[in-house]
Amino acid sequence: MKKKNDILIPEGLHEVLLHACCAPCSSAIVEWMLQHDIRPTIFYFNPNIYPLEEYEIRKQESKRHAESLGIQWIDGDYDHEAWLQQVKGLETEPERGSRCLQCFRMRLTATALQAQQLGITYFATTLASSRWKSLEQISQAGLQAQEAVKSNLKSQTSNLKPQTSPLFWAQNWRKGGLQDRRNQLLREYNFYNQQYCGCEFSMHACTIKKED
Repeated sequence: MKKKNDILIPEGLHEVLLHACCAPCSSAIVEWMLQHDIRPTIFYFNPNIYPLEEYEIRKQESKRHAESLGIQWIDGDYDHEAWLQQVKGLETEPERGSRCLQCFRMRLTATALQAQQLGITYFATTLASSRWKSLEQISQAGLQAQEAVKSNLKSQTSNLKPQTSPLFWAQNWRKGGLQDRRNQLLREYNFYNQQYCGCEFSMHACTIKKED
C-alpha cells in the first residue's frame, strides 16, 4: 500500500472502475486520481434515484463531468422497479439502516460485475465521500460484492481462460482535503447539487426533517 495524503493506494493500482453516485461527489475524487496516475472509468449505476426526472438530471451532470475530462463514462441500466424489489420490506427503515446497506450492495455488485467484464482489477465508489452515508456499510457492501463476483466466477465451468475477480478499494474519500475540494469544484462546474440521497424514502425523510 502506498499512502498519499491519508489515501491508501493498493500496490499496482493504475486503473479503477469508479461507481459514481453523482457529479459533485465524483469531482474531487476523479481529480485526485488523475493527479496520482490512476485512470478512472466512471460507472453510473443508480436505480435507487427517484423520480426519473431527478435521475436524468444527475446522470447528465455525471456524463458532462466525465466528458469535460476526457474519461470513459458508462451508463448503467435504470430499473427503479427492480431496485424496489431489492429493498422490499425495508421501506420504513431509517437512513443508514438496512435498506441503505441493501441498496449499496445491489449497486456495488453491479459495479464489480462491470469491472470483471471490462478486465479492470479494482472498483471503488464515490458513496464513501458523503458524510451522510455509513462508511462501515459501504465497506461491507463493497466486500460482499467482491465476494459475490468471486464466487460466481468459481462456480462457472468453462474452457476459457480464467478471469480475475475484481477487488474493492475500500477508501474513505472524505480524507486528504477532498471534501473541501468537492465544494470548490461544485461551484466551478456549477453542478446541480441534489438535496436528498436519491430514493423516495430518503426524499420523504428529508422533507420531514425540514418541516421539523
